[in-house]
Amino acid sequence: MKPEHQSPYLLTIGETMALLNAEQPGPLAHVSSMGLGIGGSESNVAIGVQRLGGTAVWCGRTGTDSLGLLVRREIRAEGVTVCAVEDPGAPTGLMLKERRTAATQKVSYYRAGSAGSRLMPEDVDPSLITGAAVLHVTGITPALSASAAQTIHSAIETASSAGVTVSFDLNYRANLWTAADATRCYKEIIPLVDVVFAGEEEAGLAVGPAADSAELARSLSGLGPSQAIIKLGGKGAVAFIDGRLHHQSAVSIDPVDTVGAGDAFVAGYLAELMNGSAPAQRLELAVQTGAFACLAYGDWEGLPTRAELALLRQGESVIR
Repeated sequence: MKPEHQSPYLLTIGETMALLNAEQPGPLAHVSSMGLGIGGSESNVAIGVQRLGGTAVWCGRTGTDSLGLLVRREIRAEGVTVCAVEDPGAPTGLMLKERRTAATQKVSYYRAGSAGSRLMPEDVDPSLITGAAVLHVTGITPALSASAAQTIHSAIETASSAGVTVSFDLNYRANLWTAADATRCYKEIIPLVDVVFAGEEEAGLAVGPAADSAELARSLSGLGPSQAIIKLGGKGAVAFIDGRLHHQSAVSIDPVDTVGAGDAFVAGYLAELMNGSAPAQRLELAVQTGAFACLAYGDWEGLPTRAELALLRQGESVIR
């Protein structure tokens, strides 16, 4: 199912899980209540683009259980078009967040054998891919299973053949696979895409040691993508775009939760890319959305609308 209106849309493919989140710091054994929500890198990006005024589609696979219903309903409620296979033979994946101290949290995943890990190429309508303005995928999905990896490779091939811009965020997850396995995957996928995002350590897995982030961006671009963006968190970003180096400073904030900031950054960049904006405008919005996401708890709940971005410059704590 395509978006109802035929404006350019972002297509994301990946697993979104249900999320149990400890509502106060301390050992999980002594936490008296947990919040229930959802989280997934690809759907985070889709929601981020949608809130910024774009159009987004999320493809995935969930169980037919109540958690699967929650995932589909929450993403759809954000205006994102949901194209999800409902798998009666596997549960919806689950992640658990433990806030051991006020400043640290531990994330545990229960996704082995999940419906999302059973994603396969036929789950994604090829016309949905060829009709997109941008296909965005991450390095998380190929780590889930052979069929999930095949799905991502097939989608990239279909998009590339149709001239659709392909975006890839390395998004390394050490508890899903080894660094060596991730490196092999990255070296297969990066030459096939147009835009690549990575943190400094992730980029190092793909291209090896480098003197600085600018060299990492150049090296990533040297593998094939015309746009290579290194996310530097509180230090901003460095990008090598169409043969030119760009530096973008960060927005100064007092973060409360940095989970999801990278996805927010990607959403900002891709929203401006689909608008035809210049690299400077893409990077500026990317750091703004990344910063804004750090001002609220949750993976995606704090993602901003364009109107809300002005709050980053708001001097008064109370708006009347």
